[in-house]
Order: sequence, then structure tokens, then C-alpha cells
Amino acid sequence: MEIIILGSACASCKKLEKNTREIVEKLGVPVRVTKTDDFMVMMSYGVVRTPAIAVNNKVILSGSVPDYYQLHDLLKKHLVV
Repeated sequence: MEIIILGSACASCKKLEKNTREIVEKLGVPVRVTKTDDFMVMMSYGVVRTPAIAVNNKVILSGSVPDYYQLHDLLKKHLVV
């Protein structure tokens, strides 16, 4: 499994990355978390508003930073089978 955080070095993108890494660790799911600010990669996912999260190459969030608990629920839904 893989999570990619798509976004620049803005505060929102950093917050989303930090919270995502913390949540994945707490869930104990074996998943690789990476971050990219490569515009071409973002375009390949169809992302025009950042930050965004892609789980296994599917964008599940774009253009907002949910609070910690909303993000937890979203990731849990997409990571835990």
C-alpha cells in the first residue's frame, strides 16, 4: 500500500503530511507514505487544488485539510480492510 501527499511546502501541505504519518503509524497498517511537490505528478493525478492525498494511486482528498479525526476516519476507511 502507498499514500502520496501531493502539494507544495505550504503550511497546509506540511500539516496534512504530519497528520497522515501519525495516523498511519497509530493504525499500524504497513503502508509507505511519500510526499511530492512535482507539478507534473500532481497533474497526472488530475489534482489542481492542493494539498491532496492519493491512496494506491486513487485521489481521496483534494483542496482541503480535514481535522485530525476526520483524516483518521478517511484514512482508516481506505487503508483497513
